Amino acid sequence: MKKFVKMFAAFALVLSVVGCSTSKKSDEITTLEVQFVPTNVETADGTSKEFETYLENLLGMDVNVTIATSYNTIVEAMKSGKTHVGIMPPATYVIARESNSAISILSSTLVDYDQETEQPIAGSSVGTFKAEIVMKKDAPINSYKDFEGKTIARLGTASASGYIYPVAEMIEAGVDLSTITFVEILDMPSAMRAVYDGEVDACYVFEGARYVFQSAVKDSNGNAIDVWSNFKVMLSDGDIPNDAVAVLPTLGDELTEKVKQAFLDMAADEEGLAIMSSWGHTGYVESDEAAYDSIAAYMEKAAAEE
Repeated sequence: MKKFVKMFAAFALVLSVVGCSTSKKSDEITTLEVQFVPTNVETADGTSKEFETYLENLLGMDVNVTIATSYNTIVEAMKSGKTHVGIMPPATYVIARESNSAISILSSTLVDYDQETEQPIAGSSVGTFKAEIVMKKDAPINSYKDFEGKTIARLGTASASGYIYPVAEMIEAGVDLSTITFVEILDMPSAMRAVYDGEVDACYVFEGARYVFQSAVKDSNGNAIDVWSNFKVMLSDGDIPNDAVAVLPTLGDELTEKVKQAFLDMAADEEGLAIMSSWGHTGYVESDEAAYDSIAAYMEKAAAEE
C-alpha cells in the first residue's frame, strides 16, 4: 500500500508529513466542518444546506457542510484539518487513511440492482457495488479487449468505479491502455451525454447509473435521453466497498460518537432518508477496514499504468 501512495502522486495527491494538520482538539471545535463528494452536482447545493440544518439539530452545534470539487479536494481538506467529517468514496478514503488523515466510523449501504434490467431490487440493502461502463447500444464492444483504440470518459483517477476498477480489469484482460484516449468528465450525466453525442465511445460510472440518472441525462434541447434504448452497459467483475463516513483521528471519542450516532439516526427518519438518497445511501453500518483493504490491489494495478 505504501508503494501505491507513492505512485498515486501522479494523480496530484501529494501526501504531506503527518503532524502538519492544523486541526483543533474536539473540545475547541465550535463549528463542525463536514464535506462530501456529490453524486449529482446539479442537486449538491440544495443537499448541503438541508444536511447542514439537519445535522445541527441532531448534534446541537453549528455545522458547515461543503461540497468537494474533486476526489483530491476532500483528501486535502482532511489532511489540513479544515474538514472534520468526510463522506468519502471508497478509494478516496483509502488514500486519506494511508496518510493518517481519516478513520472510517461507518460504511454506507446501497440498494441492490438487478444486473439484467438495472432496476433497483425492492427492500434490498448491500455493502458493495460494481463499476459500470456505459456505451451506445449498437457499439461493437463486447469485451474489455474491444476498448482498444477507443475514447473513454473517466471520473478522475481516484474514483473506484470511475477509473480504478475498470482500468485494473482491462489490464488483467491484456488491454493495451496506450491505445485508449481518456477524457476527464467529473459529472456522470455529462459523461453519459458525451457517449450519446458520440464525443466518447464509453464512460466509466457506477452500477445502476442509468436508473439513478435517467432523468438527468439530457440532449442539446434539454430533453431527457432514453438511457434504456440508447445505451448498454458492462459491469466489473470485482465488488467495490461502499462510501465511508470518516472523521479526523484527532476529533475525540465524544464528538466522534455523536457524529456516528447522528448518521445512524438518519436512516430511521424520513427527512434523514431523503437527504441520504441524494448520495444513494440507504443506511449505515459499522465499518470493516478489511473491506477497504481489498481496494488496494486494484489501486496499485491501475496506478502502475499512469
